[in-house]
Amino acid sequence: MYALIDCNNFFVSCERLFRPELESRPVVVLSSNDGCAVSRSQEAKDLGIPMGAPLFKWRDIWKRHGVVAFSANFELYGDISERIVNLLTSVTPNIEVYSVDESFLDLTELEIPDYETWGRAVRGSILQNIGVPVSVGISPSKTLSKLANHWAKKHPETGGAFALTPSPNTPAFISTEGKDVVEKSSRQTGRSLHGACPGLQAGGRDDSTYVRALSETPIQDLWGIGWRLTPKLKAEGIHTALDLAQTSPKHAQQLMGIHGRQMVYELNGTRCLPLQYEHKPQQMVMRGRQFGEDTREFYVIESAIASLTARAAAHLRREKLLARQAVVILQTNRLKPGYQRVTETVKLYTPTADTGTLCGQLVRMLQAVYNPYLDYHKADVLLYDLVPQTGLQTDLFGAVNIPVSEREQQRMQALDAINRRHGKRTLYYAAEDLSQRWQPRKRLSSPRYTSAWAELPEVWPRQC
Repeated sequence: MYALIDCNNFFVSCERLFRPELESRPVVVLSSNDGCAVSRSQEAKDLGIPMGAPLFKWRDIWKRHGVVAFSANFELYGDISERIVNLLTSVTPNIEVYSVDESFLDLTELEIPDYETWGRAVRGSILQNIGVPVSVGISPSKTLSKLANHWAKKHPETGGAFALTPSPNTPAFISTEGKDVVEKSSRQTGRSLHGACPGLQAGGRDDSTYVRALSETPIQDLWGIGWRLTPKLKAEGIHTALDLAQTSPKHAQQLMGIHGRQMVYELNGTRCLPLQYEHKPQQMVMRGRQFGEDTREFYVIESAIASLTARAAAHLRREKLLARQAVVILQTNRLKPGYQRVTETVKLYTPTADTGTLCGQLVRMLQAVYNPYLDYHKADVLLYDLVPQTGLQTDLFGAVNIPVSEREQQRMQALDAINRRHGKRTLYYAAEDLSQRWQPRKRLSSPRYTSAWAELPEVWPRQC
């Protein structure tokens, strides 16, 4: 069995942690440069505010209804996410961190007499120890766990946890050996007989709960079905998750490729998508930022490139990787006439994760592509062709640089140790601080409550 732990309106929940007076008030979190809504409280959703709502279009409505808006505080959200993952890891080490607010747990090795009771206990533990509300969906497959989680969010009577578990008394729609039982009855129509619905039940209830959960889930809300596939499936009469579950795997594969076949199996309780426990080696590291205002000043762009490079290099060192190639990308505003995008690539003589070495190289690349007559809107830094720090093979000529690499490594270890102990950017390269004009607009940002000493929340006794 799999459990999906999904934080409810995660960015908003993080903001409310330190602003409890915002409970029951409409709250939105804005994207980079305070552009559009990327997270909404339930109260904001009830006002009809859609995901991606631009601030300038909805400002009057937000003022009228007292909507509280925040600039995205990703440092805070990342720290809270890490705390939740650490708590879940204490429940079971078999965990896949799917995104900043979602994690899959493998419950196979746990003895759980009642899955929904267990799910509510985990939910209560996260709420008590961290303060973020979550929903828990439990099922034999990832796709059904997603669906069960969605059901738990929409139905308060579940207590935030919902399980779709196999019934041992009802024959499955698709056998666990992978034979398409339904295809014999659906060669002409591409659809199964309605009575061939799998025997899944929710938390010990009858199979009608499974049918209801799938039949009330529109096909566009199903995990893995995007806006491109939705019209195609609806044209075939597949409007709900139940319709897809009752579709022949062969026909689903014709419509959606192997992904469609897997989805049919998954919706019928047969596991096709395993948890990704192992950390896949990264192929590249990219850091980019839209500027707070368009600029043609070289020193402003240089500061942005240096800061982005420092962040990318720090990530390489955390992952114990070295880069062999680097790219710098500059863009003007694509919404304005004369849009331009320029790139410069270089192959590094010696693989490195040294911030100083990379900053120097990328600033020289910036000089090669910079045009003083263009107003730049965005910059990106890409480090790729990555190799592990250990076991690096150097050629005959590269061998002379090994002592330098050791000095670089010692310098970076000292830099990282100081910043870990005293906070980010306690020690940094001067090129990163030539100008802050490139920084995105964050007029509504909350403090970094958990990661900056100067911004820790203060608690004062109430005056009698």
